[in-house]
Amino acid sequence: MINEEISYDRLLKIKTTGRDDSNATQLRYPYEPTPYSVLERLANSGLIRKKNVLIDYGCGKARVPLFLSYQTRCLSIGVEYDEIIYSEAKKNLETAVYSMRTDVINQSAEEYPVPEEADRIFFFNPFSVQILKKVIENVRESYEKKEREILLFFYYPSKEYIAYLDGEAGLTREADIDCRDLLETEDERECVLVYRF
Repeated sequence: MINEEISYDRLLKIKTTGRDDSNATQLRYPYEPTPYSVLERLANSGLIRKKNVLIDYGCGKARVPLFLSYQTRCLSIGVEYDEIIYSEAKKNLETAVYSMRTDVINQSAEEYPVPEEADRIFFFNPFSVQILKKVIENVRESYEKKEREILLFFYYPSKEYIAYLDGEAGLTREADIDCRDLLETEDERECVLVYRF
């Protein structure tokens, strides 16, 4: 597992491993990269393609947008509020083997206006449900301006996230991408839940 994480970082010419708790709060959670094996499974699901525009909320050092853009050729946007981690993401964009279809924005998630072309959105528990509610409201506003298929991907979702999402009008749970076999665990949270807006 650790070897795969380092190997992919080397292949992509980026540095995204390791956890960072330095600016974590009760509302904004620590940086922890999504395992590459999970991202591979998501990329191979066929749910993200070249024509899609992906937003990764709480992108950290930009692993998700860089990898998914590299694998699927989608356009990707990382949104990161922490200035120090954002600066690491910018460094990764400068060195990455395939970064021409990726951008990162230094802004809080709840203030980021969802572009009308964005139709795929990724979350790895970057923040509290209170912030998630505001982000979903922003997605809804964007959808109302321009109706389109929007898929939301939630990796390792918390019970609070699931309870909110399952009760939110306009969201339909489309699929569960099981990832327990990738990480050799029975933890039911090792999945990517897919919701359609």
